[in-house]
Amino acid sequence: MISRLDLRGTPPAGYRSVLPRAELDVESAVEIVRPICDDVRRRGAAAVRELTHRFDGVDAATTRVPKEALESALSALDRGVREALEEAARRARLVHEAQRRTETTVELSPGGRVTERWLPVRRVGLYVPGGLLAYPSTVVMNVVPAQVAGVRSLAVASPPQAGYDGLPHPSVLAACALLGVEEVHAVGGAQAVAMFAFGTDDCEPVDLVTGPGNVYVAAAKRLLKGVIGIDAEAGVTEIAILADDAADPAYVAADLIAQAEHDPNASCLLVTPSAELLDAVDAELSRQVPATRHRQRVETALRNQSAAVLVADLDQGLQVVDAWAAEHLEVLTRDAAAVASRVTNAGAVFVGPFAPVSLGDYLAGSNHVLPTGGTARHTGGLSVQSFLRAQHVVEYDRDALAAVAGHVDALGGAEDLAAHVAAVRARVPVR
Repeated sequence: MISRLDLRGTPPAGYRSVLPRAELDVESAVEIVRPICDDVRRRGAAAVRELTHRFDGVDAATTRVPKEALESALSALDRGVREALEEAARRARLVHEAQRRTETTVELSPGGRVTERWLPVRRVGLYVPGGLLAYPSTVVMNVVPAQVAGVRSLAVASPPQAGYDGLPHPSVLAACALLGVEEVHAVGGAQAVAMFAFGTDDCEPVDLVTGPGNVYVAAAKRLLKGVIGIDAEAGVTEIAILADDAADPAYVAADLIAQAEHDPNASCLLVTPSAELLDAVDAELSRQVPATRHRQRVETALRNQSAAVLVADLDQGLQVVDAWAAEHLEVLTRDAAAVASRVTNAGAVFVGPFAPVSLGDYLAGSNHVLPTGGTARHTGGLSVQSFLRAQHVVEYDRDALAAVAGHVDALGGAEDLAAHVAAVRARVPVR
């Protein structure tokens, strides 16, 4: 069901070329979404309406979800789901409030100081996917850090569902209402990103777009970066599990299946020095997969772009998972905390047998909007900082400027920028 890969003796330089991962050709998708984005830029709401009708089978006069629909969705929400969303939001808020930045001032000399202050972006567009599944939890993960950062204007976009009167899934609408989001748009895909970037009669342009989506959403974010800020090109979900012979094979199999049920293109990697664990996990997969609800999706993901990797020891295992740079990494080993502390590249790390990725998806308090496709080597997950901009405020008096004027003379001269030197010397002439 899941192929095996023996990397014992393979040098680290070769890991990334042999480890499986879902094909996500964002660059090719850019050319597909370019005319979509150009159309929205030129024709605004009319283009969005036509594209939504073409791709989603929904024809609506406006993308804006009525306030009554938000309130109705919240009223009809199952009590248990509402309580779970409230608790998820409470925990996420506690974690994200600890990420707030404070203004700092550095005194460089008498009369010379630089203050760094952190300002929220004015308006953000938050994308919540809605293809195979509905994700009210992603509403929480996008909205809470934006609110904690102090963003004043929030707009959510989620694909319309023909089965729900052309509106996003009711659970998504309910989560928006629960968190006080009043502006929600029934639009998905590249046209949603373009709507956010260029604005329409229904939606004012935004400064930043965040949230995961399919390859076309990722491609639109890449194409329009610069017109808007983006968090990342979050793509198809993935999990790596680093385990030794102390790991419970039933837990390992359950966690592989849990990630695979997201998408047939999901990637799952089990890395272990224990051949016996691989055999035991295979046996558990044979038992658990037939009983799972989304069996076909799971089998496709495990068969096509997943692997069980045999390594020489945990040191090599750490090298392998760092090379793969997973969106989610579970560490299921003896002394898991110590092993996890050595991990360099992962969007989020889940330590020990009682911190599965499923917990992080909902109630751990961490954010589940995470870098995929190996981008965890250079990018972190969504956080309060994603919605903040650093601004330096420079204050110097005459004496402080005079104290460094000679250095400006030297550097301006070295760069042949005489006017730079003159601008300083107009204030503090050479004596």
